[in-house]
Amino acid sequence: MWDERYSTDDYVYGTEPNDFLREHAGLIGEAPKRVLCLADGEGRNGVYLSGLGHWVTSVDASSVGLRKAAQLAEEKGVALTTLNADLTEHEFLPGTFDAVVSIFCHVPAAGRPHMHRQVIRALRPGGVLILEAYTPDQVPRSTGGPNTPDRTPTAAELNEAFAEMAIELSRECEREVVEGRGHSGLGSVVQFIARKR
Repeated sequence: MWDERYSTDDYVYGTEPNDFLREHAGLIGEAPKRVLCLADGEGRNGVYLSGLGHWVTSVDASSVGLRKAAQLAEEKGVALTTLNADLTEHEFLPGTFDAVVSIFCHVPAAGRPHMHRQVIRALRPGGVLILEAYTPDQVPRSTGGPNTPDRTPTAAELNEAFAEMAIELSRECEREVVEGRGHSGLGSVVQFIARKR
């Protein structure tokens, strides 16, 4: 599905970074830091962070999306490592990253516990998770996101999944999300920041 969605000349979600990430990118720390971007698709967030001087690995299930991410990085004159992987199965090396960025990463509920454990595993002590996703309340809207609640987390789920971390922000809210033609209007989101102890 994602290969098909990304098989266009334009960037489905634009080339600018997510607003929530831009607002909180300073929490990653002084560059260069090692950053993992989950479900980074066509690379807008990874390329942005690379432009700040970080060493970024963008992981996605779509090889087509990642090719566009590499193209965007080349156009912007930054380095980007790409990894084609299924986040519901892939295992990361422990203590590899200073930050994990998860922006609109929507995988089935059955695969999320594994992914959440891998986020904790991949982070170094003191490393930060910056996450924004659509909630189940988004499903009936026509402004983007999954068409099934199975792929949308809640703040309560994230609080439980990352309870061993120091949670700095956990909230559900509505906000305007305008990112290319893929996200285009008022959205119901969960915003979550936590740091590994």
